[in-house]
Amino acid sequence: MTVTIFVPRDAAALACGADKVAAAIEKEITARGLDAHVVRNGSRGMLWLEPLVEVSTDNGRIAYGPVRPSDVAALFDAGLLEGGAHALCHGPTESIPFFSSQTRLTFARCGITDPLSLDDYRQYRGLKGLEKAIAMAPAGIVKAVTDSGLRGRGGAGFPTGIKWKTVLDAAGPQKYIVCNADEGDSGTFADRMIMEGDPFVLIEGMAIAGIATGATKGYVYIRSEYPHAIEVMDEAIRIARQNKVLGPSVLGSPYTFDMEVRSGAGAYVCGEETSLLNSLEGKRGIVRAKPPLPALQGFLGRPTVVNNVMSLASVPIILDQGAEYYRDFGMGRSRGTIPIQIAGNVKHGGLYEVAFGLTLGEIVEKIGGGTASGRPVRAVQVGGPLGAYFPVSLFDTPFDYEAFAARDGLIGHAGITVFDDSVDMLKQARFAMEFCAIESCGKCTPCRIGSTRGVETADKIARGIEPEKNKVLLADLCNTMKFGSLCALGGFTPYPVMSAMTHFPEDFAPAPVVEAAE
Repeated sequence: MTVTIFVPRDAAALACGADKVAAAIEKEITARGLDAHVVRNGSRGMLWLEPLVEVSTDNGRIAYGPVRPSDVAALFDAGLLEGGAHALCHGPTESIPFFSSQTRLTFARCGITDPLSLDDYRQYRGLKGLEKAIAMAPAGIVKAVTDSGLRGRGGAGFPTGIKWKTVLDAAGPQKYIVCNADEGDSGTFADRMIMEGDPFVLIEGMAIAGIATGATKGYVYIRSEYPHAIEVMDEAIRIARQNKVLGPSVLGSPYTFDMEVRSGAGAYVCGEETSLLNSLEGKRGIVRAKPPLPALQGFLGRPTVVNNVMSLASVPIILDQGAEYYRDFGMGRSRGTIPIQIAGNVKHGGLYEVAFGLTLGEIVEKIGGGTASGRPVRAVQVGGPLGAYFPVSLFDTPFDYEAFAARDGLIGHAGITVFDDSVDMLKQARFAMEFCAIESCGKCTPCRIGSTRGVETADKIARGIEPEKNKVLLADLCNTMKFGSLCALGGFTPYPVMSAMTHFPEDFAPAPVVEAAE
């Protein structure tokens, strides 16, 4: 029987040399005349083990990693095809502690299947949600998504079902589904992993959204820095269209839905839905004033659903397993699972999907394993470059939208960046203002001017120029930006700045003046 060896094609694995490892494995198979072949799968999300090579055996898939090309010959000598013992062997992949403690719903197939095999996708319950959606009334689909408690995974946490119902009820000769795949937050990679490792789940989610709202056309807006995701999505859409998953008769039904990929230039502000829509229309990516809401007047002035990748990729399992099944995971108003992306100065970085409710401390210390440097954790930023910095004293905060909001934080796209005790929090606050100044679309004054003044004020504090007066000024700038900005870029920049000032005041104190000895 032909043995299957899995080597990820995920961008993170490629950055670690996965292509060279795959080539070395192919070479050994040929040289040794073995009955084996290589499948390029998605990543399992354990990034410190990439490239993670897996071999399919009678006892399940056995993991080896991180594998370098120079390790390959020794792995075959050790009996790789039978899951033989080796220093790089971690045993069954799904028994690795980081992986075994997860609850994988959205990422159930990622790393398991060939991303571009529709047969593989079907084998693992792919298209079951779409088949059930076709047999339902559009309002019934919207109700299921609403009842599931699914909220936008792109940052704002807005209930997905409400947005869909608004578009369903809106009048218009043409409606659209737009997937926001402009993943630009530092330390986030969940969207990319799904698009590269399980693209059909996003296609299925968008088709369900189209049927639910009466939209017949969809767009996936992907930043140009994701060439591998663009390539995989383009090919997956072609395969889906060829197999009647997309087109004038979705799976042989009366429903029409087709979609395509559009590449963005990488402006951070285009992660904001109205800026994205402007860019999609070929215009400059600047924020639109609301109202009107995109759900009523979105792409080309038509009713438009704009959802993040994770939101749409969560829909198939809701339709397949039922709203109650999905809703039973989580806590409070945060239902289902959340793919947490652990990055920064951390021992075990990667993607960890789990139901809402774990504490921040459990995520950082238990799952992430603490800092990679071995020094104490000092701060953790949750929610990308515009997220608040949480000190160790707030590690009891449960991963929940409302719990984070109660402590002046936000979950955002669920990216976590860990810092050890060598971090300078004044510099981090300055970085947030500088980031906003660079990425601002320039439309509104609080964001455009406030961020520039914020950088100048932080520099004055660092130089010891009237520190108390300038700290008051910095806080005032934050207040103006938070409540006066048109979008979340300016509105959220105060989170990292104010949290740094609040929880790490010692870094904002003027440096003591050392008098020279006489």
